[in-house]
Amino acid sequence: MAVREDKKEVIIENAVGVFSERGYYKATTALVAKEAGVTQPYVFHFFKNKEELFKAVIDRAFNRIYDLFAKVEAPADQLLEAMGCAFAEVVETHRKEVLLVMQAYAIPEKGIREHVRHLFLKMWESLTVKFNQAGIPDAKNIASHFISTGLLITVTEVLNLPQIVAELEQ
Repeated sequence: MAVREDKKEVIIENAVGVFSERGYYKATTALVAKEAGVTQPYVFHFFKNKEELFKAVIDRAFNRIYDLFAKVEAPADQLLEAMGCAFAEVVETHRKEVLLVMQAYAIPEKGIREHVRHLFLKMWESLTVKFNQAGIPDAKNIASHFISTGLLITVTEVLNLPQIVAELEQ
């Protein structure tokens, strides 16, 4: 069973690269299979179709960010900065996943759009709870601003516009 789960993880890991380099529509399960060193039917052994594979990739990426934010502990006056630093670290260590998360909302496929909508809502709700528990006033607005700043940072990463983020840091 462990070998089977390892192969599933290898497929997901390689799918991250294929989706991030080619986009959802140009990525194929055949390309993912080739990158993972398996056959295309083996990919379908774990995932019903490309959409389900993409959802698994997005789930993994969102969960990485979600878990990272959940682990950040800091006093209220330092929490946003600590979480921002944690986000910057995950952008460095898992860049392709973060870029996929931040672009996934643009895929118009109904199943993907609804799935990603749910994941972003879960993230916003968890941030709101975290900020409320820390005693940060206007937690819902702060959570919205935090997410929007993350989206902006990701756009500047994709377009190589560090001067925009530099303005945020002042």
